Amino acid sequence: MSHKVTIVTDSTADIPEELIRKYGIHIVPLRVLFGEETYADGVDLTSEQFYEKLKKVSVLPTTSQPSPTDFMDVYQSLLDENPERPIVSIHLSSGMSGTYQSAMLGKSLLETEGDITVLDSKSASYGYGLMVVQAAELAEQGKSAVEIAAAIEGMQQSRKLFFLVDTLEYLQKGGRIGKASAILGTLLNIKPILSIDEEGVIYAVEKVRGHKKAMARIIELFQKDLTGKRVNLAVGHTADPGSAIACAEQLRGHFTLNEVIYTNIGAVIGSHVGPGVIAIFMWPVPE
Repeated sequence: MSHKVTIVTDSTADIPEELIRKYGIHIVPLRVLFGEETYADGVDLTSEQFYEKLKKVSVLPTTSQPSPTDFMDVYQSLLDENPERPIVSIHLSSGMSGTYQSAMLGKSLLETEGDITVLDSKSASYGYGLMVVQAAELAEQGKSAVEIAAAIEGMQQSRKLFFLVDTLEYLQKGGRIGKASAILGTLLNIKPILSIDEEGVIYAVEKVRGHKKAMARIIELFQKDLTGKRVNLAVGHTADPGSAIACAEQLRGHFTLNEVIYTNIGAVIGSHVGPGVIAIFMWPVPE
């Protein structure tokens, strides 16, 4: 008898709540620290509350990854429920955070031997949230852990993402991008188009003057790979659904859209990119 695979991820996948519930995805939260106050991402602090709080503080928040014990506890409780059931655990890029390493350590601390596959998404936010949802859909269809891991690898190659930040101040302070780019970002309304490379590290694709030109350029970059294909689209926003809807409408004129998902960029990713970000994720509809 086959046992349906359980999917685990962490809170930086920024998966809409309705999809988490629909597929029974298990989320291990990262933490956001405002001075002495600590919040579990998505548990004690919604993205709306986070961006409100961000407006009022003088010192930028910091974040911390789950401990190996946090992962061990989640894996152990799932194995206690059903020792035969495989687990696929997909996490934030190891190029940006130690979360993946924590999950690996958590797995190694288990006393019971379980079938657990831990994957480094090499991405962030819904850039890998979309892979987690795909994994959950495949699990529903009764696919094995090996089949799910192979599908995720395929999606890593085929999905494309770009994001526009209002300011590079947050990425610079968090040490997530080179300082030179931050200086350029403050000059003359320069909008850097950012992406994530194959190693799972943020880089600047190019710098464009003004939001309008930046969006036009992003459309061109997507068209290189996805013209003529039916695509799924997800737009991530920092508690500003209006900007995400306007962005999707603009893209609708250039691509054959299948599914469109809007997602909040949560507190942990928000701490590193700041407010006013638009993140665009596109991937071909599986044949």
